Amino acid sequence: MKTFLTDHFLLETDAARDLYFQHAANQPIFDYHCHLAPQQIAENYRFRNLFDIWLAGDHYKWRAMRTNGVAEKFCTGDASDYDKYLAFVRTVPYTLRNPLYHWSHLELLRYFGIDELINESSAATIWEQANAKLATPELSVHGILEKNKVALICTTDDPVDSLEYHQQIRKSGIATRVYPTFRPDKALTVNNPAVFNAWCDKLSAASGIDSGTFGGFLDGIKARHDFFHSLGGRLSDHGLESCFAAECTASQATAIFNKARAGQTASPEEAAQFGAYLMIYFGQLDAARGWTKQLHLGAMRNNNSRLFKALGADTGFDSIGDFPQGRALSRYLDALDSTNELPRIVLYNLNPADNYLFATMIGNFQDGSVAGKIQFGSGWWFLDQKEGMELQINALSQLGLLRRFVGMLTDSRSFLSYTRHEYFRRILCNMIGNDVEKGLLPRDMDLLGSMVSEICFGNAQQFFGLELDNKYRG
Repeated sequence: MKTFLTDHFLLETDAARDLYFQHAANQPIFDYHCHLAPQQIAENYRFRNLFDIWLAGDHYKWRAMRTNGVAEKFCTGDASDYDKYLAFVRTVPYTLRNPLYHWSHLELLRYFGIDELINESSAATIWEQANAKLATPELSVHGILEKNKVALICTTDDPVDSLEYHQQIRKSGIATRVYPTFRPDKALTVNNPAVFNAWCDKLSAASGIDSGTFGGFLDGIKARHDFFHSLGGRLSDHGLESCFAAECTASQATAIFNKARAGQTASPEEAAQFGAYLMIYFGQLDAARGWTKQLHLGAMRNNNSRLFKALGADTGFDSIGDFPQGRALSRYLDALDSTNELPRIVLYNLNPADNYLFATMIGNFQDGSVAGKIQFGSGWWFLDQKEGMELQINALSQLGLLRRFVGMLTDSRSFLSYTRHEYFRRILCNMIGNDVEKGLLPRDMDLLGSMVSEICFGNAQQFFGLELDNKYRG
């Protein structure tokens, strides 16, 4: 049976269709935050089968499968690729109204030309057709990037990473520009000395600076920040429950560092102090280099302790948290702004109850130096679905300037996730088109079309200041 994915999918009005097909559909993709593997890009990886590209490492799908009664061996276990694939296919009919239903069908249609409903009856045919397509150069990693007109990718990288694959990519000649993003979360783990000390030792090796002292630790971090910059990196990223706002002097931070380096666990209060001190330092580094800082706030991670111990992090046991955000976020931004060291920032909110808080917070720190200097980022993780995107767009529209929005990102480990940009663009155009039909916006398609194209690509290109191949320069 054919799918529901007509050309007018998610586009409810003539105005929405005009905006999408004339101004959004053909825009390149500026993927400024994702978790793709640089090694796969460097080596132009060829996926061995549909499981490998569609299901491996996808915790969204694992969550749905577990909820549908699928045993763990078919998610992260030792079942065969085909049996894992079949377990997911049997789950898809139970994902109606879950974004997985839309995403999965979009992925098969756009990448493999398969316009069939996903179910057990179609499983064998889909497997055979997709695997035949995967054997062609069109669906190698480089082929996928070219097919989707991906102008830029920013991966997410630990400061101690050698970035060897980024260096290989720079020499590969592909049109897609690939840059590292500085993600120093492990530098904050003084509450877990085993993790912290192992990371500090790697920092010493990577930077060539002894991290046995707090001064050496900070110098080593700066050296790695400089190294990322030398390879084109212009973004940092932090995954936090909420911002740190505790007062902490240099002497207090030094004492906490020394305690952790001696193998003693920092108290929650000490960890909050240390985190606050380092986050200011990270902000200063970004401001000095003209970088953009990203703050991913609000995830409650690894809730299932039994399965966390068995399977590790990022395996599908995280949720939206209800952490207080406003006061600490304000204090953090203000601390950097007060010394004129506030870099460009993108704030990502995971709890929709805080959307208006975030949308108003960004307005407090716009200073006229950069258009949209503080951004309310697109719907993240559990909110990168239709309703979540609409809620974020509505909040930003009502309380900020939607036309300055830097738009969508994949935030994904899958090379099939570029369909999420199509999904976002259709939703954006539908919302604007509906406003036109209701008489809430003028039927000036040049004006509205300019806004759509800017949100889909142009704003990000201008905001982040990253070099693109001539093929994609505006």
